[in-house]
Amino acid sequence: MRERFNRKLNELRDDILKMGSMVEDELYLALKALEKLDIDLANQVFEADAEVNEMRFSIEAKCFELIVTQQPAARDLRAIVAVMNMIVDLERMGDQTKGIAKIIPHLVQYPKHPQPPELKQMGPMVGKMLNQSMIAYAQKDIELAQLVADQDDQVDGLYARIFTQIMEAMTDTKKQKKVEASYEVLRSARELERFGDLATNVAERVIYIVTGNLHEMNIDQEEESE
Repeated sequence: MRERFNRKLNELRDDILKMGSMVEDELYLALKALEKLDIDLANQVFEADAEVNEMRFSIEAKCFELIVTQQPAARDLRAIVAVMNMIVDLERMGDQTKGIAKIIPHLVQYPKHPQPPELKQMGPMVGKMLNQSMIAYAQKDIELAQLVADQDDQVDGLYARIFTQIMEAMTDTKKQKKVEASYEVLRSARELERFGDLATNVAERVIYIVTGNLHEMNIDQEEESE
């Protein structure tokens, strides 16, 4: 009975790693669409996101089945509950990626509008965070999970710089088209910033699986100072 249960847990681990890989592929597809302002690529992101959503519900069903049929002990139950939270965050990462794809048709109208270099840095950074959180999960690596949270501070810093630049640009009401394009770029940056937050959430669940301790690793500086 225990051998069968362990096999099911391993299958669950493989499924969530696959889902993480699917979300990572979806992200890089969206980043390519953003770079090239390619609507066809953006449409492929929507298709990829639908597959991610299906994977989420498949994994969730397996989690419920394990809980109901196997009555897992506390440590195993902790791992299953953590996975159920992780797949929600992964699905939301897909939603953030889809959000970028939705912006592409608007940006296509302003092909000469420059994208901030910080935006081009954010994409690969949050993709790396997701990849590392999945490796941390597979290897039960607490130090790597913590590294994900540390990188999120850098992503937040890049977003803050983009926000400041675009707010300054948007004060020039004489250039209405520039304002509209800047707003769409800001939306893209916000989607990537949120993606990084969700990758950090996954890393937090890795630490919970290994240690049984659940705490927020990346506290907003403004909240911390209050």
